[in-house]
Amino acid sequence: MKAPLVTILDDEPAIRTMLSDALEDAGFRTLSFGRARSFEAALATQTPDVCLVDLSLPDTDGLTLVHRLALERGAIVIIISGRAQVQDRVTGLELGADDYIIKPFDPAEVVARIRARLRSSNPPAHAGQTARFNGWTAHFDRYALQDDTGTETPISHAEGEVLRLFLDSPKRLISRAQMQEHLGGAASESFDRAMDVRISRLRTKLREDPKNPRLIKTIYGAGYIFLGDVEWI
Repeated sequence: MKAPLVTILDDEPAIRTMLSDALEDAGFRTLSFGRARSFEAALATQTPDVCLVDLSLPDTDGLTLVHRLALERGAIVIIISGRAQVQDRVTGLELGADDYIIKPFDPAEVVARIRARLRSSNPPAHAGQTARFNGWTAHFDRYALQDDTGTETPISHAEGEVLRLFLDSPKRLISRAQMQEHLGGAASESFDRAMDVRISRLRTKLREDPKNPRLIKTIYGAGYIFLGDVEWI
């Protein structure tokens, strides 16, 4: 089995070199890019497992790129940025990023975060990559929801991991603490808001009534519960 491939998109050569060295020493394969154009061109022939993306890019808006990667590529997307404001972190997570690391950082922390994300992305031993529930089929191999007519709606990697957590534990309360433990990331205002946005988007894609959702119920002060009947294929 090949080692996971991590792409690094940052316009600072020193950061690219530092990250590449640390990741390759840890057993990962890496590809580095200083411009979004060359990075996106490489995606035509490469399928990364993890994308590290700086927001301050000279040739494109980093947040727009993050959103597109999250929806179209199905890769784990981790933002690495000097923007330390809470709102920047919230925006990045809301747009589909799986994690947000603030510069300056310790390369060992980046390696640890990537490993944690890859662990959380692996399906449990009892489950496949496809689940059926209440007229829907979730395809985790390509991060898409399919309705009973065969129409597919893409979901981001981050949305998919929230959905997988629900489908692994149907009709059981899942607390915020459990979500943080399983999905990674430090407990914080930005994490809570990002979870709220991801669940809201999942409800929209599942065509739920936002005032009275049937599948993903909010238990105020406690967490969430998924009420569907789930069959893993």
